Amino acid sequence: MGTSSEEAAYTAFLEKIKRTIYIDNLSPHVTESVMKAAYNQFGNVMSIQFIPNYFEPKNMPQAALVEMENPKQAQEIIAEMDNYPFMISGMPRPARARAAKLEMFDDRPRKPGRRIVCRWVDPKEPDFEVAKKMKHLVRKHEAEASLVLEQQRAEEEKLANQQSETLKANYKKYEMLNNVFEDGTAKRLGDEYKMPIA
Repeated sequence: MGTSSEEAAYTAFLEKIKRTIYIDNLSPHVTESVMKAAYNQFGNVMSIQFIPNYFEPKNMPQAALVEMENPKQAQEIIAEMDNYPFMISGMPRPARARAAKLEMFDDRPRKPGRRIVCRWVDPKEPDFEVAKKMKHLVRKHEAEASLVLEQQRAEEEKLANQQSETLKANYKKYEMLNNVFEDGTAKRLGDEYKMPIA
């Protein structure tokens, strides 16, 4: 049986979960200050915890847990980001938000009264085959997830390059138009065709 202080800590942790959102598809270059600036628009950010990605390359999208001041703010962010794209730090694909879950926190307290028992499984036991199948399934899933993430990264890189090229082309058009007005060409053409240009 857990003590009252353990129960109080666990209850406080459950309350923290209600006001925390899980944000993923973040650029690997996003910092805590950028995240705070982005989410302070919706309310008061209490804390930000980036979730380390130990299995994928460093340039893959990352995730974070953002704790807001209250559950209402967290729910409003999830609803807003569900309805409208929310770009952070130039990531070509919008960030996504959903409610945080207990398993997402590496600092979660132990549930009062819960005991975890670990043991070795003997190859002669029926559970050994189940464990072996699960081990192979986990490896297969890891390989599939890695492939999907790599394809996603390639698509995002392609989209970012397209956006960059479009931006450069539009800026060149702007410069060209600006030069036409600055060097007097627009005024001369206006006078030629009897169209006043201000």
